[in-house]
Amino acid sequence: MTEATKMAKVSVRGGFNVMWGLVISTVISSVGSVIFANLLGQTNYGLYTIALAAPSLISVFRDWGISSAMIRYTAQYRAEDKEADIRNIFASGILFETVLGLILAVAAFLLSGVLAHLYSRPKITPLIEVASFVILTGALLSTGQAAFTGMERMELNSIAIIVQSIIKTILVPSLVILGLGPLGAVTGFTVASLIGGLIAMLFVWSLYKKLPKLASGTLEIKATIRTMFNYGFPLSIASIVGTFQVAFYNFILPIFVASDLIGNYGIANTFVVLIGFFATPVSTMLFPAFSKLDPEEDRETLKSVFQYSIKFASLLVVPVAAMVMALAKPGISILFPKFTAAPLFLSLLAINYLYVAFGSLAVSNLINSQGQTKFSLRLSLLTFGIGFPLSIVLISKFGILGLIATSLTAGLPSLTVALRWLKNRYGVTVDWKSSAKILLSGGIASVITYELVTRVISRNSIALVVGVIVFLFVFLFAIILTGGITKSDIYTLREIMTALGPLGGLANRFLTIIEKLMTAIKPQ
Repeated sequence: MTEATKMAKVSVRGGFNVMWGLVISTVISSVGSVIFANLLGQTNYGLYTIALAAPSLISVFRDWGISSAMIRYTAQYRAEDKEADIRNIFASGILFETVLGLILAVAAFLLSGVLAHLYSRPKITPLIEVASFVILTGALLSTGQAAFTGMERMELNSIAIIVQSIIKTILVPSLVILGLGPLGAVTGFTVASLIGGLIAMLFVWSLYKKLPKLASGTLEIKATIRTMFNYGFPLSIASIVGTFQVAFYNFILPIFVASDLIGNYGIANTFVVLIGFFATPVSTMLFPAFSKLDPEEDRETLKSVFQYSIKFASLLVVPVAAMVMALAKPGISILFPKFTAAPLFLSLLAINYLYVAFGSLAVSNLINSQGQTKFSLRLSLLTFGIGFPLSIVLISKFGILGLIATSLTAGLPSLTVALRWLKNRYGVTVDWKSSAKILLSGGIASVITYELVTRVISRNSIALVVGVIVFLFVFLFAIILTGGITKSDIYTLREIMTALGPLGGLANRFLTIIEKLMTAIKPQ
């Protein structure tokens, strides 16, 4: 078994633990969202969305790259058998994030009136006051996730977010039904986030206690924060620029767009999470995986891990994105019939995930894992330099469609530059033929499915079920015919999936079916 395959097995196990947590928590949250979104209506749901977005203008200054540093150094120290040093990483990261999160939460609370006037909606001041403390709860959750990711214990993060979702699903609709409206929704969301953050901290404490004792016997908080900050500062500026860019989009959106359309956009973003079920686990586990590799000593392994991560991520994410694009209308119409603009927004938002085939999930993780954070900063500045003026023009003229167009195009030049830089520096590149075949297969399946559900089937529930089945069959045949997946890939996947235990057996049966189809469709 190659070193790349061994690493892939660890990442698959961690990624699966991310996935089941995302799926269960999102399904639970979706139940609550369906209830309270319909209870609130388009306008009030838009106000709820705006209130939660407002504190993000301040929360961009919370992290300063500390969470990324926690992941990198935790994974690196584990690979180097220096687990005692992880105590310094945990303690320093939690202290930094919590103190700064609390300070910024209080600042956002005090500035809530100003933020409400910036949105030209002074009546939502109480909503923003409550939502301000999401900055602190976000600090707890992100710090916990960083610790779990570096330790490759993502099942703990899944438990925390599932509990948070259960509380949110119960609390938010209850407060809305009691007549508190958007204020009740924001309050329920904030309380649920706080409980989720506290649970994450309890799990981090349990991991901390099991770490070996430090040789010095005392924590080195100042020195560790300095080390983490030196690594994370360029990355933090890049994160601040990127987050501010999104916050700026959300800020100018209410100026040019009516609340009901913002509500439709919020619903579309809710459904985009379906694709995130598959994209987020990949992105989460690639960072610690790349952090274990030295580009000088493990050059060939790095090439293999990079290329296979893109190919297998594409096989997972691209078909899901293409299917969501094809079935956006029946999918949303079943649960949110009043949100008529949301299907179009969802179809366009899903395009972002097609860039996985070009390395969008792997590129930044590889760059940051090797400590090249200054280059990450330059890439973020390039994206911001394009997206900032573009958003003003497009959003002012085309509203939500302009926002989506900006998000789809602003990052492409940075991705192109990053791919060229990685090829020159580390000799890694995308398997472009493989990516093209996967995209072509997804496109064929999407077009056929869309034509079927829009022209032949009128009932949304039937269209959704039939559409999923048709898409999966067409994509499977297309990916085999185009050669987007090979018998060599099947063998590699079979080795990797053994990391899932009993579930690996189910995956192996599915791979056997694909292998038989290969033989039947393209006999050697």
